[in-house]
Amino acid sequence: MSGKLAFVMVGLPARGKTFVARKVARYLSWLGHRTQVFNVGAYRRERLGSQQRHTFFDPDNEPGNQARAEMARVALEDLLGFLRSGGEIAIYDATNSTRARRRMVREVCAAAGVEVVFIESICNDPAIVEANVREQKARSPDYVGIDATEAVSDFRMRIAHYERAYEEVSKDEGSFIKIIDVGRTVVAHAITGYLPSRLVFFLLSFHLEPRSIWLTRHGESDLNLQGRIGGDSGLSPAGEAYAARLANFFHTAVPAERMPVVWTSTLRRTLETAQPLGLPSTPWRALDEIDAGVCDGLTYAEIAARMPAEFAARKADKFRYRYPRGESYQDVIRRIEPVIFELERVRAPVLIIGHQAVLRTLYAYMMDKPPEACPHLPMPLHTLLQLTPTAYGCEERRYELAPATVATLPPPSS
Repeated sequence: MSGKLAFVMVGLPARGKTFVARKVARYLSWLGHRTQVFNVGAYRRERLGSQQRHTFFDPDNEPGNQARAEMARVALEDLLGFLRSGGEIAIYDATNSTRARRRMVREVCAAAGVEVVFIESICNDPAIVEANVREQKARSPDYVGIDATEAVSDFRMRIAHYERAYEEVSKDEGSFIKIIDVGRTVVAHAITGYLPSRLVFFLLSFHLEPRSIWLTRHGESDLNLQGRIGGDSGLSPAGEAYAARLANFFHTAVPAERMPVVWTSTLRRTLETAQPLGLPSTPWRALDEIDAGVCDGLTYAEIAARMPAEFAARKADKFRYRYPRGESYQDVIRRIEPVIFELERVRAPVLIIGHQAVLRTLYAYMMDKPPEACPHLPMPLHTLLQLTPTAYGCEERRYELAPATVATLPPPSS
């Protein structure tokens, strides 16, 4: 399995391993690499039940040790099966807290021709650990239906069991990336190759601050009313009304301390939508709408009549189709990668006022959707999306703030 890669998580409970694993998988999948997370805890819950109390994790509990070792082995076998069947990158999400366990994982992977890079999450900040403990109590499948005080107490005792046996990754164990205090410091050792190196830069932008990412398209534009794609027109009366309602929403429903920073494209319709907010905004050229090339300013009916071969090619594969002298969705994904890095780095809430194709790619990244799904993700006009990342995924809420005069482009048949 030459060229296959396994990122192996390492760390005590409540250090953000699963959060990191999911972020890494989401990023790599969004870039187009077939990636999957193998969470050993999920195997344990599926086969042994979720109601395992802290004594199960006591290193002196031999039956517990054997059961956990068996779950680790089964997950590792499935990981290798995934890579053999066409997967490119696997993420092995577990504590892997001892040198012996990590040696086993490395040797099994090496025998199968899979490169291993350890990602160790170390946290020395008590405030971060405490926040993670409470996140586990609130969201972990291990504590569904358990009294909150009892869950926190049990989880802290589980951490204490792991602390007794924990051994940090050392240089003689091979390639590793250490994330200290949730990205305040990142240490890389013996990292080679394109993807591992790229991942180091991604993790440098990493943090665990709770915040929301808000996405909305610009208000309806004059060219929307004409059914034309692209262009740089201003807002229609309905679009201006949406801009006013958007501003009213943030100034009445969002506390001042959670007011977002505002990012727009450089195009007039996003700038006009942001203006009533009265907040500082940053225009990004990378957030401009997909470049329709020679089709810019045309309707889909005009494209079908003048360039039937192009119309058919786009309909056959909207994700890979590139407008003549323009862009494809694949191109947009590459173009907005700097936006993703900055979005991960910024700790404040962010409101992005953008365009249909670009927001679809951002939504796919945040919600862990396959890249090929981007052209088909619903992103209607005059709707505000609130996305809130958590350790176990991303919560979504939609607000329909105002009606639009026209339907979302492109039409379903295009």
